[in-house]
Amino acid sequence: MARTKTKRGDYIQSLSDKYHNSNKSSLIVYAVLRLIIIGIMIRMIFLGDWHNVFLCGLSLLLMFIPFFLRNTFKVNFPSVLEIAVFVFVFAAEILGEMANFYGHIPFWDTMLHTITGFLAAAVGFGIIDLLNTHSKRINMTPMFVALVSFCFSMTVGVLWEFGEYSVDCLLRFDTQKDRIVSEISSVKLHPDGKNEEIKIDGITHSILYGEGGEELARIEGGTLDIGLHDTMKDMFVNMLGAVVFCVFGFLYIHRRDKYKFAESFIITPLELQEEESSESCVTTDNG
Repeated sequence: MARTKTKRGDYIQSLSDKYHNSNKSSLIVYAVLRLIIIGIMIRMIFLGDWHNVFLCGLSLLLMFIPFFLRNTFKVNFPSVLEIAVFVFVFAAEILGEMANFYGHIPFWDTMLHTITGFLAAAVGFGIIDLLNTHSKRINMTPMFVALVSFCFSMTVGVLWEFGEYSVDCLLRFDTQKDRIVSEISSVKLHPDGKNEEIKIDGITHSILYGEGGEELARIEGGTLDIGLHDTMKDMFVNMLGAVVFCVFGFLYIHRRDKYKFAESFIITPLELQEEESSESCVTTDNG
């Protein structure tokens, strides 16, 4: 038991050391956003809004992921990538969910899913690039590295949509936002049950009735799409973000000295960063 506690203590201490060794700019952003979230969380506790308290706790946990990955997998997250992750979590959970930016700003969800595709491709690219440059047995072409990174990003996007669908089904949330449509096409409406689409255009409103015939809701402007448009839109913009980074990543492999932009989002071995920091200190001391 004592041995287990010692190992746990060593791990926590190691995690704390990696946290304090992070880039100062990313730590400042992390600290500011963390204080804001904690302040909101305290207010939500006093208001008894436990759903938002959970969102605040989840946000604090998600923002710690870069430090956890750095310690667990011994990789360095560039400060730009770290800051992007922190801001993304804040924009998605605090601004998007709690402040309802998803409802007030039409393009908010689209923007975040595009960024997700971009960042996921960057992380996937970094992982593959690490294997490609630090393994004698693996030698992938730039095109193959970009392709695998694209597939990694799309997989993350698909898993995210699986999560949204599961939450909506099990907890009856609406993370896959519904949309009002004025036209539908469905084989379910065919009177003879044939596999032929029945098209209905110009729907002005729809009414939902309960089992007793009572009116439950009236939908003006058309009828409800049950999240299909939202899901497919999310996947398309995720693909767009992934393609943009993969193009930059492909060019970066060819000319690492020219396309420095991609480097700001690519993870590197932690040992390499520590060696560069040591060399910088030695140069400074000699100067």
